[in-house]
Amino acid sequence: MDKIESTSSQVLNGAEQADSTTSLWTDFKALIKTGIINSNLLTAFGGFWLALYMTNEQFVDHIPTFIYMMIGSGLVIAGGCVINNYYDRDIDHIMQRTKKRPTVTGSIPLSVVLTMGISFTVLGVGFLFLTTWQAAAIGMFGWFAYVVLYTMWSKRRYTINTAIGSFSGAVPPLIGYAAIDGGLSTEAWIVFAIMFIWQTPHFLALAMKKAEDYKAANIPMLPSVYGFGITKRQIVVYTACLLPLPFYLTTLGTVFVVIASVLNVGWLAIGIAGFFMKDDLKWATWMFVYSLNYLMIFFIALVVFTTPAIF
Repeated sequence: MDKIESTSSQVLNGAEQADSTTSLWTDFKALIKTGIINSNLLTAFGGFWLALYMTNEQFVDHIPTFIYMMIGSGLVIAGGCVINNYYDRDIDHIMQRTKKRPTVTGSIPLSVVLTMGISFTVLGVGFLFLTTWQAAAIGMFGWFAYVVLYTMWSKRRYTINTAIGSFSGAVPPLIGYAAIDGGLSTEAWIVFAIMFIWQTPHFLALAMKKAEDYKAANIPMLPSVYGFGITKRQIVVYTACLLPLPFYLTTLGTVFVVIASVLNVGWLAIGIAGFFMKDDLKWATWMFVYSLNYLMIFFIALVVFTTPAIF
């Protein structure tokens, strides 16, 4: 009987340890915001690929540079996200979508969180320096824009916080490009502009869905302060601003320009449809989901239609 109880105890202890490990891993992923990292690494890869295409370089000749760039970008982004969580711990407990973050629950000590944020940032910049100093400088600018300009300065003060934060989300393609060619081309800046403009409709749609959360936390997001009407107009204005930009990327081929233009027209059409829909939150969901698909299709198309020239 003692042996049976001992075996049962070992099984239970093992299950508890497994659950604890799984929970810690889940908390870690929430802390570094893996969704943000993945989407930004996609755009960084797109910028890297674009640079290879524009400079007539071969991917196989730059594999170490690619690895350094991806690791460095991921670490810098993770570092910024961790510090964002650390700084926002006093308001995250108020909002439904953030109240289970480890900085709120205490599952990861705050001293460890801060150390992780700083360490990831320093390591990330170090890896980027192994490519070019321009890539490292752009990476640091993106980190500064997200942590200082957005998180610490504008997020709790101004409704234009989304536009200010857009700088950080738009720099990964420049990091990827600069890892190959520090003299950024016009095409690199156009992709940056597209990503900068893309951020606002994407996040304003999310802010509409989470308007009550932001209001409770006293964060001045546009929908929470001025309502859905002006937010919808702002979203449509931003999506309309995307329309001419693909025509500055004709060096990537007609098919790519057509695909990018169709994405823009489709997004604008859904945006305009919002003025005729009664369910604003349903419309906001459509816009948010479309923005995610826009990002993925745009950069996959960029890679696909420049691949023959690289290999």
